[in-house]
Amino acid sequence: MEELIRTNDMVLISFIEAVLGEAGIEHVVLDTYMSILEGSLGVLPRRVLVDSDRISQARRLLREAGLGTELDISPTRS
Repeated sequence: MEELIRTNDMVLISFIEAVLGEAGIEHVVLDTYMSILEGSLGVLPRRVLVDSDRISQARRLLREAGLGTELDISPTRS
């Protein structure tokens, strides 16, 4: 699996999950429960991971959905 995006914006994550789910792209959101350790402040970013063989398709779908800027500023994209 490869990291698609890293963000602490839960609305963005929800939208990404909807886009990926509609396309049938399996994904996982990591670090969701870290909020328990951080006191639910939303400081620690969550990571959305996608199978390596579908990462290009997932990025394309998110760009088509208008999320290109978020992909470009994600810490995993240099």
